[in-house]
Amino acid sequence: MFKQIACITASFSILSSLAFSPFLQAHEHEAHNVIKLATTTSTENSGLLSALLPTFEKESGYSVQVIATGTGQAIKLASQGDVDIVMTHAPAAEAKFVADGYGVQPRGLMENDFVLLVPKSDPAGAHDAKSVLEAFARIAAKPTTFISRGDNSGTHMKELEIWQQANVKTDFAGYTSVGQGMGKTLLMADELQAYTLTDRGTFVAFKAKLDLSIRFEGGKELANPYQVMLINPTKYPELNHQGAQALSDWLISPEAQKMINEFTVQGEQLFKATYQK
Repeated sequence: MFKQIACITASFSILSSLAFSPFLQAHEHEAHNVIKLATTTSTENSGLLSALLPTFEKESGYSVQVIATGTGQAIKLASQGDVDIVMTHAPAAEAKFVADGYGVQPRGLMENDFVLLVPKSDPAGAHDAKSVLEAFARIAAKPTTFISRGDNSGTHMKELEIWQQANVKTDFAGYTSVGQGMGKTLLMADELQAYTLTDRGTFVAFKAKLDLSIRFEGGKELANPYQVMLINPTKYPELNHQGAQALSDWLISPEAQKMINEFTVQGEQLFKATYQK
């Protein structure tokens, strides 16, 4: 009986010592040094994050785990407390995220633009349109194919906004919603020689593989601003808020803003840094 009690006591002592061992403490510290960033596929596909994050990681000691998905899914992950910080490009969805109490400290980070891509044959006559709204109306009125991401991403939200502004319903025969990221959507549009809307960053990254050209770009209607937002600590106190704050602060720093402006693909600047105090 006494031997059994002694064994149990010894086992408990061993487990207790392990629980507070330097190994487990180090493991916990290592996990706390990871920052989970939910962001759009455009920042990943363009190569921007690969250009920025190594510098931040080296300077800060943090490691950034990137979850690249559509804006809608990124905001959903943030709302569920599955990530520490979020970077997206859909102003209306971001405003709702903050208004609902999930997002705090939204910061305008950078911008580029959306572009309407057209096939060589241009059966809808988009090249003759005087505006992107007219081009969308022409696409719907002709026997053409339009490939939509259909994934609730920032690009998909912008596309639906343009259809609405053009007073066009997306129930025409050639409208094809694929539920894919931007890269796969571009490749599908190219294969089918169809129209599509894309962010400039992903287009430039894939341009060498595509036989599609830009018809409309830039301006107020095709503006594409990006924000970085923290997760409300009162909603999810267990998240790595310290690391998220460090990353947000670094992204708006003069160093990071300069890196954003200087980032190019095939000699073309993809993003313009926009943070203002």
